[in-house]
Amino acid sequence: MLVQLAIRDIVLIDALDLNFREGLSVLTGETGAGKSILLDAFALALGGRGDGRLVRHGEAQGSITAVFDAPLDHPARRIAAEAEIDTEGELILRRTQMADGRTRAFVNDQPVGVQVLRMIGAALVEIHGQHDDRALTDPGTHRAILDAFGGLQGPLTKVAEAARGVRSARTALSEHRARVESARKEVDFLRHAVEELAGLDPKPGEEAILAERRTVMQQSEKVARDLNEALDAVGGPRSTVPHLSSSIRKLERRASQLPALVEPCVAALDAALGALDEARAVLEAAVAETEFDPRDLEQVEERLFALRAASRKYAVPADDLAALRERYLADVAAIDAGEEALAGLERTLAAAEAVYAAAAEKLSAGRRRAAKHLDAAVKAELPPLKLERARFITEIATDPDARDPAGFDRVEFWAQTNPGTRAGPMMKVASGGELSRFMLALKVVLADKGSAPTLIFDEIDTGVGGAVADAIGARLGRLADTVQVVAVTHAPQVAARAQTHFLIAKAPVKGGDRVATRVSTLPVEARREEIARMLAGATITDEARAAAARLLAGAAA
Repeated sequence: MLVQLAIRDIVLIDALDLNFREGLSVLTGETGAGKSILLDAFALALGGRGDGRLVRHGEAQGSITAVFDAPLDHPARRIAAEAEIDTEGELILRRTQMADGRTRAFVNDQPVGVQVLRMIGAALVEIHGQHDDRALTDPGTHRAILDAFGGLQGPLTKVAEAARGVRSARTALSEHRARVESARKEVDFLRHAVEELAGLDPKPGEEAILAERRTVMQQSEKVARDLNEALDAVGGPRSTVPHLSSSIRKLERRASQLPALVEPCVAALDAALGALDEARAVLEAAVAETEFDPRDLEQVEERLFALRAASRKYAVPADDLAALRERYLADVAAIDAGEEALAGLERTLAAAEAVYAAAAEKLSAGRRRAAKHLDAAVKAELPPLKLERARFITEIATDPDARDPAGFDRVEFWAQTNPGTRAGPMMKVASGGELSRFMLALKVVLADKGSAPTLIFDEIDTGVGGAVADAIGARLGRLADTVQVVAVTHAPQVAARAQTHFLIAKAPVKGGDRVATRVSTLPVEARREEIARMLAGATITDEARAAAARLLAGAAA
C-alpha cells in the first residue's frame, strides 16, 4: 500500500508530505485547490509522461517521491529484482522533473528507465477516473481480468505450455526444412564430391608421409653412388680385407718366435678386420635401402599431387579431406532421409497443435463460464448506481487461427446503457459518468482477484448525488476492506465513509504575493465542517452541519 507521498516544487505545491493509512482515504476541497495537480504529480512518480510545465515557476526542478509497503512476494518486487534493484525494505519510487522537460527516475535510490518505473508503478497502483484510458478501460487487459476472476490460472498455464510446445516443434520443422532446402541446391555437387573423395580415400596425416617418402627417393640416387663406392672399398675387389687376412696368417706362424711382439699386432689387425666387416654390413644395408623401383616414386608423386589438388579444390587442408567426405556424406544422407524426417517433424507439429487446441478449447470454455458469473456479479452492483436498466457484457470472440500463449479468445468488456440500444465496447457507448460507475461496479466484483494494492478514484462521483453518491461511497468502502482506496471526491456521502480525510486548499505564502497548495488531515470536528461545506456550499448552515453529522454517524454504523 501507499505509505507516504512527498512532493516538492510542482506547480502550486512548494513542499507537501502526506502519510496514508489502510482503508479509504478521501481528498476534498474547492475546485481549483490543486487536487488534479496532486494526482498529476503522483502519476509522474508512477512513470507517467513528464512535462517541464509541472515545475513550479522560478525553480529548476521538482520531485515526487512515493513510498510503498508491499509484500515480499508482490509482483512489483519481482519486477524490481529483475531490473537488479535492491528490494530490501520499502519500495521508494522517485521522479525528478526538470524545467527543460527532462526527467530522471529512481527506485530505492537506484536510477532506472521510465519503462521499469512504469511497470513497477502499474503493479502497485491503479488510477480510475471518468476519462481514464488505462486500467479497466483498456481492452488489452480484459482477458487477464476475466482469467483472474474465473481462477483460470491452471488452464492458462497448460495453454502456455502447449504454446511453447507448438513453438518448439515449429522451430525444429523450420530449421530442418531450411537445412534440406539448402542441401538440395547443392545435391549434384555433394554427390560428385562424395564420389570423388571416396575414390581418393584420403587419410589424415597421409600427405606428410608421402612427402617424406618422395624426398627420400629423390635423394637416394645421389647417396647410393657414394655408398657403393664405400662398400667397394670395404668389401669389393679393391678391399684390403684379403691382404689383412693374409698378413694375420703370416704373423700367426711367426708368433712362436717372438710372441710378445707379434701377438699384439695380430690382435690389432684382427680388430681392424672385424670393424671392416661390420662397416661392410652397414653399407650393404644402406645400399639396399636406396634401391627402389622408379615406378614407386612416380606413384608417390601422383598420389601426393591428387591429395593436394583435392585440398585446393575443396579449400581445406589435405588432412581434413576425410572429415569433409564424412560431412558431405551426412548432408547427402540428410537429403535422402529428408522427406521421411520432414514428415515426422510435421506429425510432431500437428500433435503439438492438437494439444494446444484441446487446452485452448478447455480454457475458452472456462472463460465463457466465468464471463456469465462476472456479468451476473456486475449486474447486481448496477441498480444502486442508477444503472438498473444497463447491462454489462463480457464479449468473447474466438478465432482458432489467432493463437497465442493465452489462447485464441479476444475478450472485451461491453455495455448496453438502455434497453433497445446497441451494445458495444464500454469506452464507446458509456458516458463519462456511466463509465466511472461501470468501472466501480467491476472493480468491486474484482476486488479480491489480483487487484493492485492501491486504487485511486478521481472524481468518479461527478454528476451524481443522493442515493447514487451514497451507493458509490458504500462500494468504495467495501473495496477498502480488501485494498487501499484513495478517492478524490465532491460527494459528501463518499467523504463521510473515509477513515482518513485530507482537505486540499490554496493558502498565501508568507512574505510573498503568491499562493501554494496545502493539504491537511482533518480531525472529526473539522471533517463535519468540511462535509457540511460540501453539502451547503459557501454558506454553512446548522442544518448542513446536522446533515453532515448524520452522514458521519451513518457511515460509522
